Amino acid sequence: MISDTITAISTAVGEAGIAVIRVSGPDAVSETEKIFRSKTPLTQAASHTVHYGHIVDPGTGEKIEEVLVTVMRAPRSFTTEDVVEISAHGGVVSVKRVMDLLLQLDIRLAEPGEFTKRAFLNGRIDLSQAEGVMDLIRSKSDRAFSVALKQVEGKLSSKLRDLRYTLVETLAHIEVNIDYPEHDVESLTSEFIKEKSSQVMTEIDKLLVTAEQGKILREGITTAIVGRPNVGKSSLLNTLAQDNRAIVTDIPGTTRDVIEEFVTINNIPLKLLDTAGIRETMDVVERIGVERSRSAVNEADLLLMVINAAEPLHEDEIELLEQIRGRQSIIIMNKMDLAPQADREVLLRYIPEERLVPMSVKDDLGVDRLEDAISTLFFSGKLESADLTYVSNVRHIALLKKAKQSLIDAYEAAEQLIPIDMIQIDVRLAWEQLGEIVGDTAHDALIDQIFSQFCLGK
Repeated sequence: MISDTITAISTAVGEAGIAVIRVSGPDAVSETEKIFRSKTPLTQAASHTVHYGHIVDPGTGEKIEEVLVTVMRAPRSFTTEDVVEISAHGGVVSVKRVMDLLLQLDIRLAEPGEFTKRAFLNGRIDLSQAEGVMDLIRSKSDRAFSVALKQVEGKLSSKLRDLRYTLVETLAHIEVNIDYPEHDVESLTSEFIKEKSSQVMTEIDKLLVTAEQGKILREGITTAIVGRPNVGKSSLLNTLAQDNRAIVTDIPGTTRDVIEEFVTINNIPLKLLDTAGIRETMDVVERIGVERSRSAVNEADLLLMVINAAEPLHEDEIELLEQIRGRQSIIIMNKMDLAPQADREVLLRYIPEERLVPMSVKDDLGVDRLEDAISTLFFSGKLESADLTYVSNVRHIALLKKAKQSLIDAYEAAEQLIPIDMIQIDVRLAWEQLGEIVGDTAHDALIDQIFSQFCLGK
C-alpha cells in the first residue's frame, strides 16, 4: 500500500499564464492546508471543488503566492488517491517558492512518471494505457494523438483482455483433460487447442498489420536530406519546416553539421536531418560534417536526395545514387524552374519514376508532389482506417510477435499429438506475453524502467 505523499510541477518550467503543482497521496489535503489560507479549510472541502486563497509561509505568516487550489478526493482522481492541484502564476520564482514550502512538509518530490505509476499500481489504468499517456504528450501529429488517445481509453487493452480470456479457456480445458483424462479424449483437446490458437493468432495478425504504420505515427520517420553542396538541401528543410531553420547561402559548404527538425506531412511526422553536402574537401570542419552526413544516410528510414536539375549529374551524385540503391528514397530534381540538364534516364536506373519528384524549392513548387510520394512510399497513399486498433509501441510489437510464435509452437505440437501437458507450456507462455503488454505479468524492473521515461510531473 502506498503511504507517502508526493508533489511535482505538472506544467512546463518557464514564463506562462499559470503553473500547476500537483500533490497526491493520503495526506495531500491535510498537508497542503498547512500552507494554504482560504475561507473554507481544505479538509472540509468537497471533492472536485476549486478554492481561491493564498499560499502562506507558516513560519513567518508571509503571503507567498495568490492561487487557486483544486481538491479531488480518492478514488475519483487520476491516481485514485487524494489529489490537490495548486494553480499559481506561471513563473520560475513563484513556482519555486510554493514548491519549497511543500517540500518542507511531510511531502517528497515525485519521481519521473510517479503519478501515472500510482494510477497503474492502484488499478485505475493498465500498463499499455500508462504508456499511451506518454505517447499523448509526445505525439507530433493529429493522427498520432488519436492513436495514443485510443490506447489511453483502453481500446488495445480491451482487445488483449479478450485474447487472454480465450487462452484461459484453452488452459482450463487442458487442465481438465490432465486431471480427469477419463472424461475427455486427448485428440479432441488437441483439436480444441488448434482452433483456439488459430483464433488468437488471427487477431494478433490484425494488430501486427497496423504495427509499422503505428510505429511511424508514434516515432516519426527519420529522414535524411542528402546531396552535393549548394543543391537546395537547407532550402528544402526550411520550406518543409515553414521556418528559416537552416542558413541558406550561395556558398558551397555552408551547412557543416547535421541539423534536426520535426515536421508533419500528410499527418505523418518526419524527423528531418539536413546534412552537410557530400563531397571531397580539404576543410577539416567540413570533412567532419560530411562524415556525419554519411552516418545519417546509413541510419535514416527515408532518404531525400536533392540534385540540381539545371546541371549535369556529378560523379559524387552517381556515387551517392549507388549508396542509396534499394533504400527507401526519393530523388528531388530541384531548380526545375531552370532549363533541365540532369539525365533523367540515368536517374531511373536507380529509382522508380514515381519516386522522382521535380521541384523548385525557391518557388515552393512541387511540395505537394513530394508529400504524396512520401505518403505513397510508407502508407500506399493512405493511412489505415481510424477505427482500427493501432499498435505503435515497440515493446508491444515485440511481445505480440513472441506470443504469436508461442501459439505457432502450440498449434504444431497439437498437430503432432504431443502430450497436452507439454502443449500447455506454450499456451501459458503466450498468455503471459500478452499479459506483459498490459502489465499483468510484467516484472517490477520493467515497470520501473517504463515509468522512468516519463516527465517529472506526470
